[in-house]
Amino acid sequence: MLSGNEDFSTLLMNVVKKHKVISIIGLAKNVSKTTTLNHIIKLLRNKYTIGVTSIGRDGEPYDAISELPKPKIIVEKDTIFATAEDSLTNSDLDTELIKKTEFTTPLGNISIYRAKTNGYIELAGPSMNKQLENLCNDMVEIGCDLIFIDGAFDRKSFATPLISDATILSTGASVSRNMEKVVDLTSHIYELFSLEKVKDNKTKEIAKNILLTTNIGIIYNDYSFRKLDQPTALGFSRDIFNQVKEDAKFLVIKGAITDNILDEYITNKNVKDITIIATDPTKLFISKQTFYKFLKKGGRLRVLDRINLIAITVNHTSPLGYEFENNEFMRSLQERITIPIFNLGPCDNL
Repeated sequence: MLSGNEDFSTLLMNVVKKHKVISIIGLAKNVSKTTTLNHIIKLLRNKYTIGVTSIGRDGEPYDAISELPKPKIIVEKDTIFATAEDSLTNSDLDTELIKKTEFTTPLGNISIYRAKTNGYIELAGPSMNKQLENLCNDMVEIGCDLIFIDGAFDRKSFATPLISDATILSTGASVSRNMEKVVDLTSHIYELFSLEKVKDNKTKEIAKNILLTTNIGIIYNDYSFRKLDQPTALGFSRDIFNQVKEDAKFLVIKGAITDNILDEYITNKNVKDITIIATDPTKLFISKQTFYKFLKKGGRLRVLDRINLIAITVNHTSPLGYEFENNEFMRSLQERITIPIFNLGPCDNL
């Protein structure tokens, strides 16, 4: 594991030696996600052919909700980027069209471009994981050494390990005016992203087999299994756990796992000693309080794929005019989180 004292530049250089697609996601708007991307581009320019794209719309000059100015995504000549047609018209640089795709967005079809000059771009990428995966593959074939995915607000699902090899999480004062709440939420997300994978290979293969044709299944002590009829775990928690018998060992769930599912396990007197298997941590929408009650009753949560969270970046200020004391904020986060944490500050133009 990289040292928490290692500076961001050194960490980044070590990471890009091993990983080709890196996603940057934020716990809220204005938490330094775009600033982090700009720092990365600045540090890696002239060293690699960089590709950038986004989930949803990002990089626009003003926040669509608060109408406050946002950091611009700044790229230099020869950067490859994928964005929608209307977003390209809002960008400020000369471009060369490399490839058109069939992926559509409300802002037009997505195409891949090469920057012919330095400038800023507005990104609007695909809204589906499979499309994003295909787009990244296209960008690699075109010649990108590295690809960075700028995740849209509250879209953790696009840090999925099926797409990105590594993830950077951004957090900050914009999440809440209460610093302790921000630290609490950030450390909770870190815990979920750090959940153990299913270790037993036979259980893993059975779980994957279940999820090929259905969304929920039960694996028993003798490795036999049963596929359930419920289309989703949402709204069917009681029905699902009523089918979990004493010899059940794992409950496999394909989609979102929420507090209601864990609450049903906590309150159901006939169910105990169950391990719930999620596809990956981005499917977990559970509160810290409910998660700890679930663990206290003996529940376990495992994943088929982990997220490779390599660092956290922070913004101790909010555009609404308040800020945290930076040293206290960093110290509070570092007490609960063992991966490197950085306050990168503003990024000067390229």
